[in-house]
Amino acid sequence: MAQIFPRWTTRLPLFAAVVVVAVIVGGVGFFWYYGSPEYTHVGYRPTQPVAYSHKLHAGDLGIDCRYCHTSVESSATAVVPPTQTCMNCHTLILSESEKLLPVRESWATGMPIEWVRVNKVADYAFFDHSAHVTKGIGCVTCHGNVAQMEKVMQVEPLSMGWCLDCHRNPDPHLRPLDKITDMKWQPGSEHAEFVERVKKEWKIDPPVDCSGCHR
Repeated sequence: MAQIFPRWTTRLPLFAAVVVVAVIVGGVGFFWYYGSPEYTHVGYRPTQPVAYSHKLHAGDLGIDCRYCHTSVESSATAVVPPTQTCMNCHTLILSESEKLLPVRESWATGMPIEWVRVNKVADYAFFDHSAHVTKGIGCVTCHGNVAQMEKVMQVEPLSMGWCLDCHRNPDPHLRPLDKITDMKWQPGSEHAEFVERVKKEWKIDPPVDCSGCHR
């Protein structure tokens, strides 16, 4: 009896299996990266209701982060500054600027400016600013060098894996407490000795179990 199907058709099941595996692996890899915070969150730079330049205020003028974000050393949140903070200076400086009209309207009406949040961990995770700032983790570690940003953007994924990398090895990120808001500070040759000392003095032992962040 003549052979109905050519010999190469016997390889079709193997070929189909290879194609299916490649599609699955490729699909998983695609969504692993393009669906991750590193791709979806890093670079997020929303337009704010007022064109506030961190480069001008924190960089050129050297205003300390804590002047506006007043509770960062004592609270879980860093606090978005109220209009009062802006008007401490702008009642006298650029008091007629058209760019600051929303600020003056907020001041006159008592309605807060609706700033758009840039950096945010997931709602199911707990993050305490004070626990990090008072243990030597500088603003630049999570927020990047905002003193160079005309328009603030997210520079780190703030994902669970990213946080755990730091919790497992916080040493490179530790700095003196008086350098917490210093965007230009760099560790020197004595950094390893400093780290060993402060990890004991400040009892630095970041949690890596689930309950550390999920409560």
